[in-house]
Amino acid sequence: MHPDLEKLIALQGLDVEAKRLRDEMAALPKHVAGLQTKAKAVEGQRAVVLDLIVKEEALRRRQESEVKDHQAKIGRVRKQLDQATTTVQVTAFEHEIGFAQAEVSRLEDAELESMERSEALEAQKALADDAVEDATKTLERERQRATETIANDKELLAAVDEKREALRPEIGESALSNYDRIARGKGTGLAEALNQKCMACQMMLRPQRWNDLRDRGNEEDMMTCESCGRLLYYDPARDAPQRKTVPVESIAASIVRSL
Repeated sequence: MHPDLEKLIALQGLDVEAKRLRDEMAALPKHVAGLQTKAKAVEGQRAVVLDLIVKEEALRRRQESEVKDHQAKIGRVRKQLDQATTTVQVTAFEHEIGFAQAEVSRLEDAELESMERSEALEAQKALADDAVEDATKTLERERQRATETIANDKELLAAVDEKREALRPEIGESALSNYDRIARGKGTGLAEALNQKCMACQMMLRPQRWNDLRDRGNEEDMMTCESCGRLLYYDPARDAPQRKTVPVESIAASIVRSL
């Protein structure tokens, strides 16, 4: 294997971990903001239900007041009816009484319908109360988790960056420059070749290139994938079972053990 390749593999592992930590620290505030928006939306829905309940209660108070007014009017007209002296007066008073009684009946039916709506709204309010409580608890829990995770990630990132800065000077300038250039464009600069395939782009390697990679293992020049351009490395410990003759510790395992 090329003397810089193993160090580049370790560097890429650190780069990937640093990116994961930065992405997580960037994503968590957005996650919390999303939960906060959801909590506000749930509170808004509950507020709509509460407003409807208040409106129904106000409606029933007006209906009850109108019923009382009509009943009082019926009482007054009945007294006038008792004092009526002509058929015309009797007919007019009876018409007024009939109209007031119809309005009382209509208002009482409307009041019953309002009570039924209020009952349904109270059930919705109970659900909304539970939803608000759940959303609030979730928000507080996730906010606390995000705060703790970000604080922990900052410490981990500082340690990873320290290892990266210590490792980079140990890599040849040409190899490091090539790795950085590829990583900027592809996200990663290295790819494992496994079973004649580049594991980054999943494209097959030409048989001769695969054989050269397996036989020489990038001892002199680092080989690249002809499809994606990443630097290739071959790990004998992860090759197809039929090609293994002696148990070999994988490159990844040896790197992790050495860190």
